[in-house]
This record gives sequence, structure tokens and C-alpha cells, in this order.
Amino acid sequence: MKKKLVSILLCVSMVSAMVAGCGSSSSDEKKEDTKTEDTEKKDDAKEDDASGEDTLFAQAMAQVDEDFAPLPKKDSGVKLAAIESTLANSFWVTMQEGYEDTAKEYGVDIDVQATDSDTDTAGQLNILENMLVKDYAAIAVSPLTGDCLISGIVKANQDEVPIITTGNEVDADALKEAGGSLTGMITVDFKSQGEMGAQYIIDNNKSDSKKVAVIAGNEGGTQADARRDGAKETFETAGYDVVAVEQCDFDVQKAYDAATAIIEANPDLAGIACGNDDMALGVVKALQEKDMKDQVMVVGVDFTEEAKAAIEDGTYDATVAMSPYLMGREAVIMMLKALEGQEVTSIGDSTPMALVNADNVAEMSDWH
Repeated sequence: MKKKLVSILLCVSMVSAMVAGCGSSSSDEKKEDTKTEDTEKKDDAKEDDASGEDTLFAQAMAQVDEDFAPLPKKDSGVKLAAIESTLANSFWVTMQEGYEDTAKEYGVDIDVQATDSDTDTAGQLNILENMLVKDYAAIAVSPLTGDCLISGIVKANQDEVPIITTGNEVDADALKEAGGSLTGMITVDFKSQGEMGAQYIIDNNKSDSKKVAVIAGNEGGTQADARRDGAKETFETAGYDVVAVEQCDFDVQKAYDAATAIIEANPDLAGIACGNDDMALGVVKALQEKDMKDQVMVVGVDFTEEAKAAIEDGTYDATVAMSPYLMGREAVIMMLKALEGQEVTSIGDSTPMALVNADNVAEMSDWH
């Protein structure tokens, strides 16, 4: 994101870090105040609308449009397509909303499809191959791994169908070797997300222990590997003992099982950095069942609706927020710009991030 929005989000994160050591209300008090707080949030949102004051999300969306200027023309009537990961994860559901809302705004159609799981690489390639026999003008993809869609991208190049990647990246060397290329990329600094989560645990460690663990997504996935490596390296640089790194394929049950084994072997564990919110909430469940949640910090990535609720009720420490909705918006705009002949390959790193915890979650109430 450009400097203006980055500054806003960094301020949100910095305020959180500054007040993290302060006392907070008990969980019972939070439960008693939940209805009142929810009502106040809705009232505040209405007041913001009435006063014309933009929320952080509104500012972020306005900044995206500014970054992508000149914007494409509307009502071209073209048919677009997008391929995501599993819609069982609310992150991808929100991205789908971003795709579809923006397509409607621009007067075009979009077909958003997804695999059944985060590991179904063959299924994702099959979706792309099937799309290429239809009349889609451009396709956005979020590859499950760096190489799983390369043959499909090469075929798209041959058919002169623009292909852009959204978030997850393609192995550039392997694609070049196969004779393929991308029209454009919407990129995200996934490694920084892992670093931010680990650093939050380090800065807010509740115990004297320096034992930590990392729960990662699918091995070989761009975002999974980068988040894992970012967290692990940050812990190790700070002198922490990374007692386990488990690949849990973004699966809640696998994360729960892994966390259960880790805390049984390391009862003095200080924290667990997770590759997304779904896995983090599985870890939280395991810790609660062992009555260890107050001791062990848990941080994830995505800021899903479920994560937001868990932070608000005090059961989840923090997450690194990104905006799947804006990623979907960016992808639609990029595809339409490419179809108009505008240069788009240089557009990237435009999706904002922020560390969200109990101290600033209210400020992110409409973030998606």
C-alpha cells in the first residue's frame, strides 16, 4: 500500500504494542458487556456514515483505487473468472465477495470457483483447464503451490487469455522454463506476516519460558512457507527455542492435534505462531482443554470473522490482518486494465496489513 495508508495501519499496530502490557477487563466482564459493545459499534458506524468520516477500511479501498489509476472503463460486459482455495475458509469467501462486488460495480460477469481443500492441487489445475475451454476474457488465480498451475498458465498464454495471480505466487523460474508468463500479479508480503506474529509473541510473552512453536499451512504453498519461515527466523533471532514446526495444511483438526502433542511435550511453552486463523483457533481449543490458554500466546493471520469474535471475547491474542476483499477488488480491476491494453505487471504489494489485538479490534470493526 502507498505511504499514506501504511502510516495509518502502522499507527494502529504501534498503539497496540504500546498498550499491550496494560491490564484488561476480566473475561466475565467482557461477556457482560458484549451486547452493549456491539450496539455501540453499530451506532458508531452509523455516526461515521452520517458525518462522512471514513473508516480505515473505506480509506484502504479508496487508496487501492488511487494506486490502480487510471481505472478501467465500466460496462464492457466481458466475462472474467477466478480460482481460489477452499470456500470452507471464510478468508476465501470474503475474497469471493470482493471479486463479485467489484465485477458488479464495473458491469462485468465473474465466475469464482474453488477447490474442496487447500491441498487439492490436481483439482485446482482441472478447474483452470476447464475454464480455458470457455469464453472467459481473463482469469485470476491463487495457486495452492508454486508449480501446480504452470501447465495451465502456459496453455492460457497460447490461447491469449490474460492470467494474473492473486496473493499466492507462481514459481517464476519454473514458469519461465516451461515457456509461460503472467500478465500481472497482486502480491502480499507473507513473510512479514509471519514475522509480525512471532514478534508480537516475543514482545508480550506472559512467561519466563522462551519455548515456542510454529503451526504452518501446506508445505510448498507460497504463503504457508513464507509465514512459517518468517515466524521461525524471528523467534530464532530473538534467542527463542523453536521446539516444533508442524505442517498442518491450514486444517483446524490437524492444528488442534499438533498443538495437543506439542503442549503435552512442552508444558512450559510460551507461544505458538500459526499460519492462519483457522489453525490458530484449533490451537486455542487445545490450550483451553489443557487449561493453558492464559500461559500460551497464540497469534495467526487473516483476521477472519471468527478470529475477530475470538479476539473480542478474549480467547485469542492477536492476528495479522490483511484484506481478502480488497485483493478480489484489485484482481478484477487488474484484469480489466489488462484487457484494455494498460500495463499492469508493475502493480503489486498493494494489500495493507495490520496487527490486530484486543486493544484495536474495535477500530477494525468493518475490515474485511
